[in-house]
Amino acid sequence: MKRWFKKPVVWLSMSCWLSAGLVMGADTAPWQELFDGKTLQGWVQRGGKARYSVKDGAIVGSTVTNTPNSFLCTEKTYGNFVLELDFKVDSELNSGVQIRSESRPDFRNGVVHGYQVEIDPSARAWTGGIYDESRRGWLKDLKANEPARKAFKAGEWNHFRIEARGDSIKTWLNGVPAADLKDDKTLRGFIALQVHGGKTAGLEVRWRQIRLQDLDAPDSSSTIR
Repeated sequence: MKRWFKKPVVWLSMSCWLSAGLVMGADTAPWQELFDGKTLQGWVQRGGKARYSVKDGAIVGSTVTNTPNSFLCTEKTYGNFVLELDFKVDSELNSGVQIRSESRPDFRNGVVHGYQVEIDPSARAWTGGIYDESRRGWLKDLKANEPARKAFKAGEWNHFRIEARGDSIKTWLNGVPAADLKDDKTLRGFIALQVHGGKTAGLEVRWRQIRLQDLDAPDSSSTIR
């Protein structure tokens, strides 16, 4: 009987250790700065003609009238990752952060499409929800998530954490869980900063401290769960 009890204890200990290793491994990938704080090197603009510039260590997107949605896109593509950034948006402007997004000649003549983590300063307050830009529309809104809706700070800097692992996409707004989506429509693509088209010129959205852990990188010890 003593031998029978010892084995499960050993197995339980090993299981706990392995589980801990998987969780810890996901956080050991080195952080990469996607924005150097000075230039737009590594980014390319697609879609509309909104103006993108760098000011005071932040990327500033400014609206231009009579132009469609604009996107400042990373030159590189990413599949499984953890993305963190700060953003600040004018109260009249809708915006978002594209992840796993694409622009292909065979899809609506190259229109930017894919998952968008919403930036929504309106009374609806769905910042952190997941919208499928130029494709399927809302995939995960925040109707049933009051804590996340209240987490948005109007007129101030806010913080996003976005995790994409396999078919799982999760978002946090200022540390508060926002969206939790299971979807495998697109598993890899670029990251982009959206300036929404509109009729008012000069509205601004800002992004800073944009960094990413690439969980697919060869030097990453993470295991995608």
